[in-house]
Order: sequence, then C-alpha cells, then structure tokens
Amino acid sequence: MAVRATVSRFPTDSDSQEASGVPWGLTVTPFASKDENDQAPAYGSDGHLLPRCENCYAYFNTYCELDQWAWNCSLCGTLNGLSAEAIARYSRPQSCAEMMSSFIDLELPLEGSEEEMLHARPVYVAAVDLSCEILVYFCLCYSKKDVQEKRKEKGIELITYPVSSSASEEFLELIKSALLATLEALAPGSLFGLATFSHKIGLYDVQGPIPVVKNVFAPQETEGSLPIELEDVMPLLQFLAPVETCKDRITSTLETLRPTTAWERTPGSGQVLDGVLMGGRGFGVAMEALCNYLGSEYGNTFALARVFAFLSGPPDYGPGQLDTRRYGEQYASKGEDADRALLPEQTPFYKDLAAVAVQAGVCVDIFAVTNEYTDLASLKFLSIESGGSLFLYSNTDDSTLPQDMYRMLSRPYAFNCVLRLRTSTEFKSGHSANPQYENVQHIICCDSFATYAYDFDFANNVGFSRHSSELPMVQIAFQYTVVVPPEELSSSGVVSSSRGKHSLKRRLRIRTLQYGTAKNLDELYDSVDPEAVLSLLVHKVILASLEQGVREGRILLHDWLVILTAQYNEACNLIRYKNGSSSITAQIDVTFSQCPQLQLLPRLVFALLRNPLLRFHEEGVHPDYRIYMQCLFSALEPSSLYRAIYPMLTSYSTPDTQAYPRHSLSRAALITSGSPIFFLDAFTTLIVFYSSTADPSLPFPPPHDCLLRSTINQLKQDRCITPKLVFIRGGHDDATVFENYLIEEQDVDGSGLTSVMGFVSFLEDITQSVLEYLK
Repeated sequence: MAVRATVSRFPTDSDSQEASGVPWGLTVTPFASKDENDQAPAYGSDGHLLPRCENCYAYFNTYCELDQWAWNCSLCGTLNGLSAEAIARYSRPQSCAEMMSSFIDLELPLEGSEEEMLHARPVYVAAVDLSCEILVYFCLCYSKKDVQEKRKEKGIELITYPVSSSASEEFLELIKSALLATLEALAPGSLFGLATFSHKIGLYDVQGPIPVVKNVFAPQETEGSLPIELEDVMPLLQFLAPVETCKDRITSTLETLRPTTAWERTPGSGQVLDGVLMGGRGFGVAMEALCNYLGSEYGNTFALARVFAFLSGPPDYGPGQLDTRRYGEQYASKGEDADRALLPEQTPFYKDLAAVAVQAGVCVDIFAVTNEYTDLASLKFLSIESGGSLFLYSNTDDSTLPQDMYRMLSRPYAFNCVLRLRTSTEFKSGHSANPQYENVQHIICCDSFATYAYDFDFANNVGFSRHSSELPMVQIAFQYTVVVPPEELSSSGVVSSSRGKHSLKRRLRIRTLQYGTAKNLDELYDSVDPEAVLSLLVHKVILASLEQGVREGRILLHDWLVILTAQYNEACNLIRYKNGSSSITAQIDVTFSQCPQLQLLPRLVFALLRNPLLRFHEEGVHPDYRIYMQCLFSALEPSSLYRAIYPMLTSYSTPDTQAYPRHSLSRAALITSGSPIFFLDAFTTLIVFYSSTADPSLPFPPPHDCLLRSTINQLKQDRCITPKLVFIRGGHDDATVFENYLIEEQDVDGSGLTSVMGFVSFLEDITQSVLEYLK
C-alpha cells in the first residue's frame, strides 16, 4: 500500500491551510505490494482478532500506547480494554505483525463452506464484436460520393464511412491475437468462455471434439428482451471451458470468427440513414444477457468473473443503443457547448447495467478499437463501476491490445474490496464514496496500480494544538479477497483435494501513518510533494469538467495557480506596496525561486492545460479520447501521472552513453545540448529521436543490447499499460509526433488555443493575473 500526501507537514489550522494555497490530501494505492519507500508489509494471521477502538473503530497499531491491560487509540485517544486473548497475544510481541510494523497484511477467516472455497475458479469471458463491418450499402442508387454529399447537407460530417471487409478482418485478427495472449496469461484451473455479438448473440461450446456455436437473435427494440435465456441456449458449465485442457480447441475456434455481413442482416436489423444500413451491434443486450447468465453460478463456480468486451464501434442496435448523431450533427445548431455536450452520458442504461454486473459478481473490461465516435461517456460506467478498465485504440496497425491483455492478466488483482480511511479527530476526509458509511469505498476489482485520491479539511476551527505532543494520524484499512492458485497452496502446506482448484483468501491490509505539523508556511511549502499535488489537481479538474465543462476545469486550474502564487509571494514577504496604495513595486516571483518544492508546479499546470484532457473540442480533441484520458489519469499513481502530464526528455551521446538526464520540452533544448539522440517518455508513448545532425555511423534504431534499449525495456515492464515505441530519424522521417510534445513553445492563452508563444508568455500571464488578484 503506497500513500503519498501532498504535504508531509500538515497545516496547523484552517487559516494556515487556506493561506498556503496548497491542496491538502493524499493518494492511496491500496493493493501495491510495497509502500512508497519500497518496504513490504509485515504478514500475519488472525486479522479478525486485531483489537479495535470502541469509539472510532480504528485498529490497534504501533503508535498506540499499550500497557498490561489496556491501550490508547492513536487516532482519537480513547482508552480501550484488552481481552484475555489479546493480553496473551501481546505478551509475545515478536510474534504479532501489528507489534512490529505500522504496515501489516493479515489473513482473515472466509465466510462460506470449505467446499465453496476449494471450488472457487477464476472465470474469464471474451465478448467479441462481429458487427465490425460497420456500414454497408443498402440502396444501390447511392454511390459512396452521393452518401457523403447527403450527409454534408444534413451536417453529419463526422460519422465514419463504410468500413471495408479488410478493416473488419484486421479488427478480428487483432482480437484473435489479444485472446491468444490472454490464454497464455491465464493460470491453470481458469475457466474461459467465448461469446460473440452483433444482431445476434453467439455462445461457443469448445469442450467437445468439434466446436459448436449456438445463436440467439437479439431484439431490435430498445425496450426489448431476448426471446430465450442464455442458460437455456447452452448450460453455463458447458460454455465455460477449462483452459488447461481446452486451450488448443479455443485457439482453433478463434480462427473461425468472421464479421457479420450485410447478407446476414435484414433491413430491420439496424438503423437506416440515407440509404445506408448501419450496424446491428447489439452490445447492450449482449452485456445484460451475459451478466444474468454468469450470475446464475456466482458464489458456486466463481467469486468474480471478468468479461472482456471488444468493440469496433458504437452500440446501435437493441437495448443500450446509442445515438451517435449528437457528435455528427453537432450541437452548434442547438447552441450547445461542444465541451459540455459530449461529456455527460446520454442514457442511464450502462450505469444501471453496471449495478446488475456487480450483483452478478461480474467485472467488465471494455476494449474499444475504433476511430469513430462511440460515446464512451455513456459506456464508461459499465467498466469503471463494475471494477473494470476502459481501453481505447484508434487503429489496428499499432495497437498494443495483445500486450495490454497479457500484462493485465499477468499481474495480481484483488476483488470484493473495502477501502476505509480514518483520521485523528482534528480533521476529516473531504469526500465520502459511501453515503451510509463515512469514508468507505467499495471496490469491485483492484490491481496493484489502481490509485484513489482523498482531500482533507479541518473538523473544527481549533486545528492541531501547537502545545500538544499528539500528531496528526491517518489509518487506511483495505479488506480484500484474492484467488490463490494451486501451486501457491501446495507450497504453503495446503493440499487441494483436486488438481487445478483454486482457493480464496480474505485479507486485511492496514497502514497507519503519523505526520508532523508545519510551524509556519515556509515549513509547509518545504514539505510539498508536487506529484501528489498534481494528482489531487487532476481529480478536481476532471470532476469540474464533467459537472460544468472543460472551460470551467481550465479556469479552476488557472485560478488555483494564480492564488497559490499570490499567497506564496505574500508569505515570503515579497510584496511591496507604494506608500500604502495598492500599487506593487516589487517583481512578482512567479517561478517560486525561494522554494524548490513548488518550482515544478507552474510547468505542471502549463502542461496540464496543454494536455488533451483540458484542450478544447475545436482544437481537435476527440470526445472519446478525452473520456479515455479521464479514466486513465484518475487511476494513475502520482509518479505515473506526472510522467503522463509532463514527459521526460533525456539525451544520449551514443546509445550506450547518457548525456543529460533531463531537458526542458522545447526545441531550444535540442539545439543547445548538442546531443545526437533524444529519448522522450510520455508514459503512453516512448519516442527515440535522432537529430538530423547525428553522426550517420550511429546505429539506428538503437541495438537491443545497449543502455537506451535497457532503459526502454525497464520502463515498459513497469507500466500498467504498454506504451507505444516510436523511432524517428530527423531529416528522414516525419517528426511531428515528437515535436508535438515540445509544449513549452506552444502557448496557453485565455482562449486556450495555441499561438506562437509558449511557457514564458504563460508565466507573464500568471504574473499579470496575480497583480490583478492582489489589487
């Protein structure tokens, strides 16, 4: 469990908090195997016996005062008695994890019969879109040019035009590769099911000598339902095949997948627009049916099922169909703001379906492989609220989908999680994810990268006493379940009655932290963690964008930096007024020259304003890409988010010799450094750039055994997603993708549109805004 606070020394009261201008809070990565200092937890058993405070229900920890018969809670100060069992337990402190470390991981007893525990098997289902031949001609009197002309007349310029069968095949080839990678990553004993959807839902039985597919037609009406339950089409345990015995059959079945063609659909099985038959992509009804199908065995066959949904375009058929014309027809004619119109969902269908998925024990991961508008603003709820992830790939050519699938399934994950944050009585968390229980968050599925942000506020006007020896405390409790493979059971001395069976383990992970308090603003500023501050800012601007639009998110971020700069200048006594008037005589320190911990923040704000997350629609930011970035950024831990917002540019004199560890993101850095090779890490993209003046004798691309390649490989290994790797040779290749990251020569002015100015003019704008704020 990694925890990063925005300040390591907390403000003493609400006045000092407000005067500082720094967000107060922390980020938590609960399932990280180690803490932020690379320390592992102390492991133990009998977590249900851990004493808890009678007043605030905090857990006993190393910061509590303990005597022979009682203990004082480190969070609220309450004196609690010890049971005879606890007294005996703590008479041998070296045998108790909670006596040795403030970061512990304890086993808990499982609810349910032992038989259920032994038969808990991981279940994975792939739901593949076969309607990937998105548009087909229905009326032969129109040519492609005619259709495009008619669409332009109606203002429908941004809807994708007919996709060729080759593009459909490319989509399916990519999915097949991804599922082959999935089969390699799945542990023995896992169950796998293959389903397809279009205007019908297909279930595949791969357990017999010949693969069999059974189809049921989906209803076209938005309020329709399947004519027959999937359980009646094929029993679930016939559909779910053991991976270790059926891998070859599953592989051969994948080769039979073909896109649905126009001849398989009637004019009634899709939307007809200007003589063009659209879709037949019954995604909503397929997901609803699969959730109900899998739910019949929830708690018996599995404790959590994961559905991998592969989409090649928007759902346009049956329940859950989405009207993508709100993007094509535009909102200009309706007087709507593009940056507000496309962020909210257009239907509650997928949010309601997510609740059904949770009840059925199903986690849905959505993989959208498309460059057309798919309305991820509506679809995202099915994935994020069921504990899954949302992925977007704009094309099949350089998609990292197979690598991402393998990476996702190779790392451990927890499920049925409960995350609870408690604080000492003087302050509290600013938001609660659960209206019934304060500061409790239910997490359906959680991997080692998933991160959550909390902000703090004072519970009263008193704050932390300057004369008290008691310091601010934070305790985070994370209760979770994991599936333990048979080989881990045997190595721990537990012998399974049947080979290939898994076991559930319930655990309680607790982290208790003590923080200091800042005597003054100088101490507080010196304790700032800029990466954690960035995390809280990103969460706030995403929320503001969703509620009020991108423009409001930009204004919020800009105003925050102005206020922070003004309050820093006042705290450092840098403001000088002329003869008692409001005229300021001294220069505003907009670079925070007297505080190294704050110096990164102007650049981070500038970079965040240049990021697609907050750029305007008219700058060419696709609404689906914005939603994808919101989902990705809100789940990244601080260091990863920092790299995604402000890429790192390093230089090399040779592929084996690093020249400079860091450059500013500007063309000037390329010229002044004199280095021939540059490496840019933008988290989702890695770029190796050889300057046009590089010695031709330097090997291009870098050899696989050099330092630069080793650095790249290590970065790829440590990422939660697979970054794209791009090699560019200056003077020979198009360098636009690299130059676009040199943001310090691109301006962020009041309108948010780019101009010839850059970071320097941004600082001048902040300076002017600070002067106006201080008047």
